[in-house]
Amino acid sequence: MCNSNVKSAGVAQIDGRPVLQPAGNRVAPPEGARPLKKSLHKSLSMPASFDNNAAAAACAAARPAPENTTRAASLLPPATPASVTARATKAAAAAAEKSRAKGRKPGAVLPVVAFAALEAFEPAGSIAAAHREHAALAQAQRKMRIAHYGRTASFSRVEGRVGATATAAAEPAVPASPTGLDEKRCSFITPYSDPLYVAYHDEEWGVPVHDDELMFEMLTLSGVQVGADWTSILKKRHVYREAFSGFDVDAVAKYTEKQMASLSADFGLDLGTVRGTVNNACRILEVRRDFGSLDRYVWAFVNNKPLSPGYKYSRKIPVKTSKSESISKDMVRRGFRFVGPTVIHSFMEAIGLTNDHLVSCPRHRACSAAAASRAY
Repeated sequence: MCNSNVKSAGVAQIDGRPVLQPAGNRVAPPEGARPLKKSLHKSLSMPASFDNNAAAAACAAARPAPENTTRAASLLPPATPASVTARATKAAAAAAEKSRAKGRKPGAVLPVVAFAALEAFEPAGSIAAAHREHAALAQAQRKMRIAHYGRTASFSRVEGRVGATATAAAEPAVPASPTGLDEKRCSFITPYSDPLYVAYHDEEWGVPVHDDELMFEMLTLSGVQVGADWTSILKKRHVYREAFSGFDVDAVAKYTEKQMASLSADFGLDLGTVRGTVNNACRILEVRRDFGSLDRYVWAFVNNKPLSPGYKYSRKIPVKTSKSESISKDMVRRGFRFVGPTVIHSFMEAIGLTNDHLVSCPRHRACSAAAASRAY
C-alpha cells in the first residue's frame, strides 16, 4: 500500500533531498534554467587571449535591462563609450601587469577589472551622479560652516565694513549733506532718506518742547503716524496745520460737528481723526485748569528732566517703555484719544521728553545741552 502510494506520488529532489510529491503538484522546470553560480562563472570565464575592447562590450551586454526599465533608461543621456572604454582598458592593463608581477595568469583577472571599471563610470545625468554631486555640495557647505564657526561679533562687523566699503566703491557717489553729518547721524538716517525727514531729525526730533500748541501738534501727528511713516506725515504737516487752525487749542476745542464733517471732506482727513483731535483739544483745556498748562502736566512725569537712555544701536530703541505706559494710562483716564503706549512713546521722542538719539549722533549731545540749559 505504501509502496504503491510512493510510486504514484513520485520522488522529487528539493535542495538535494528526496521529497515525496503528488503527481498533480509536479511543475516542469523552466527551460534553459541553470545554476546562478555556473552562469556567472561562464559569463566571467574568458580565454587567455583577451581583448580589452571586447571585454568592455561583453560586460555591458551581460547586464541587460528589464523590459519595464528600458523606456526609463532610454531617457538618460548617452554615455561616452570611447572615454569609458579607454579608462577600463587602462585599469585592466594595470591589473594585468600587477598579476604578471605576482606570477598569475592575466586572463582570469582582466574581465573582473574591466567590469568594475565600467561600474565606476555611470553615464552623465544618472541618479548616482546626482547623488554624488549632492553629497559633494553638502560636504562643501559643512566645511564652510566649520570655517565660520566661532567668529566674534567684532570680526563680523569688520567683515561687514569691508563688504560695505567694496559695495560703496562700486556704487555712484551720493552728494553729502551741507551739515556734514552723514557719517555720524543715527543709523536709521541714510544718504537716501527724504530731505524733509532728515531736516526733522536734525532740527526738531528730541529737542525739548514746552509750547502747548507745538505739543498739541506733535501729539496729533504721533497719533496719525500709526500705520504710516514719518516722511509721509511730515509731507502732509501743512494740511493738518491749516485744517486745525495752526493747532490753536482754544479754536479747535470749539469746532462743531458740522465743521468737523466739512474739514474731513475739504482736506481729505479721516472723520475719526478729526473728532479725536477736537476731543483732545477739549481735554487739554481741562488739563490747563488743573495744572496750568499742558507743558507742566506732561513734564511732571519725568521730574522736568529729559530721559537719556544712551542707546548705541537703533535696534535697541524700544517702541514703548514703562514710562510711556504710565503716561498713556493717565491720559486715557482723563479722556484723551489716540494715546496708546506706542503713540505716547513717539510723542515723548518728538517733544524731547526722552533723548533717543544714538550716543554717536551729534544731535544726542545737542539735545542734552538744550535740556541742561533750561532752568526748571
